[in-house]
Amino acid sequence: MFGILNTACVIFCLPLALIVPAHAQTYTITELGTLGGSFSVATGINARGQIVGHSSIAGDAAQHAYLYSDGLMQDLGTLGGTNSFADAIDENGQVVGAAYTAENSAFRAFIYSNGAMIDLGTLGGSTSYAQGINGRGEVVGDALAAGNSPSHAYLYKSGALVDLGTLGGTHSFGTAINLAGQVVGYGDTAGDLALHAFVYKGGSMIDLGTLGGTKSYAHAINSAGQVAGTAYIAGNASLHAFLYNDGSMHDLGTLGGPSSYAYGVNDQGQVVGTSNVPGADNAHAFVYRNGAMRDLNELADAAAAGWTLSSARAINASGQIVGFGTFNGQTAAFLLTPTSTAKTNLPMLDGAEVAGIAAR
Repeated sequence: MFGILNTACVIFCLPLALIVPAHAQTYTITELGTLGGSFSVATGINARGQIVGHSSIAGDAAQHAYLYSDGLMQDLGTLGGTNSFADAIDENGQVVGAAYTAENSAFRAFIYSNGAMIDLGTLGGSTSYAQGINGRGEVVGDALAAGNSPSHAYLYKSGALVDLGTLGGTHSFGTAINLAGQVVGYGDTAGDLALHAFVYKGGSMIDLGTLGGTKSYAHAINSAGQVAGTAYIAGNASLHAFLYNDGSMHDLGTLGGPSSYAYGVNDQGQVVGTSNVPGADNAHAFVYRNGAMRDLNELADAAAAGWTLSSARAINASGQIVGFGTFNGQTAAFLLTPTSTAKTNLPMLDGAEVAGIAAR
C-alpha cells in the first residue's frame, strides 16, 4: 500500500550550479500542531503554502489525514473506517492519499475536493493508494488488480484508473506526477530481479537505472522533468539520494553517514530528504541546493528551538519545506520558511486553539 521507502539541488547542466551564495539560506521553524493527539507528520506542500499529512486524533485513538492552511489544521476524515493518510496536494487545494472504508474492510486511494473525500477505486482488486497529484487533478499511485494480484502503478484521469504496467516484472508503484503528465515511481524489472526507478511519459515506462547497485526508487518530479529519489551505490553498500537530470542519475551524497533518501524536488532543482549523520543514531533532514547537501538542523538552528528535524518530505517553489522531527520529545510536523536572519521557533496561531486543535 505504501510502497517501499514511503514511510516523497541544482540543475547540473547549467553554469549556475557552480555559483555558491555569499551566505547560507536560513529558515524559521513553525510547528503545525496536531488534531488533538500526540503526534503529526507533514508530507506535502503546494505553492500557496497549504500543507498535508496525517496526525493522531484525541487519545491517539486513530490517525487522520489533515489539511493545514492559514494556521489551522483541518481533519479530512476517512472513507468510513478508522485511519486516513494524506500524501500530496495540488495548487487548487485538492488532496490525495488513502483511507480505510467502513469497518476497515478495505484501504482505498482518495481525492479530497470541495469538502468531500472521494474513493478513487482500484484496478480490480481490493486496495489502492494515491501518492501524487498535479495541477490538472491527475492522480498517481498503486492499486491491486483483479484477484488481488500484485500492485501496479496507475494514472487516474477523467474519472478512471489506467494501469501503467511495469518494467517487465510483477510490481510497480507510482509516486508523483508533474503538470506535463510525466509519472515517476519504481517497479520490478524482468524476472523480478530488482526494483528500479522509472519515469512514464509518452505512453512508455522508462528505466532510470541506479547509482551502481541493484535497486532505485523515484519519489518526486518537477516541471522540468528532473527526478529525485534514492538508489543503491556500487556493491549495494548503502542507499544514496539522487537527482536524475538530462538522462543521468547524479549521486547527491550524504550528511556524513552511510545513507540518504530524497523525497521532494521543486522547480528550481532543490532537493529535500533525510540522511544519516556521523555519531548519531537518528537521521537529519537535508536540503540540496547550489551543489551541496546541507543539514536543515544547522540552517534552522533547530537544537536551540528544541527540535531535531528528522525528515524533509516536500519543498515548494518558494523554498518552503515540510516534514517531521522531534519537538519536546514528540514526533511533530514542521514547516520551514526561508529567511536571511531569523532562526526562531514560531508559535501556533491563536486560531488553531480556537478551532480546538491541540498545539504543543
